[in-house]
Amino acid sequence: MRNVTYAQILVMAAIVATLFLVPAAGLVWMACALLGASFESVVTLGNSLSAPAGVSAWWAIAFVPAFGYAAFMLYE
Repeated sequence: MRNVTYAQILVMAAIVATLFLVPAAGLVWMACALLGASFESVVTLGNSLSAPAGVSAWWAIAFVPAFGYAAFMLYE
């Protein structure tokens, strides 16, 4: 067990979530293009949010598993 603080876990999770978001958005964009769906409606969660708020919401969704990953990797 390593000597790890919660701040270090949060920073690592934020980095992982940020690095994950760009390739995942690319894959979602390709899937939307193939299926004929609107990428903007996916990003904005059905046009219920603005584009920056939608991207922030997707980042927060990606942060949850990234936090679990960071906690597992830093405490192992």
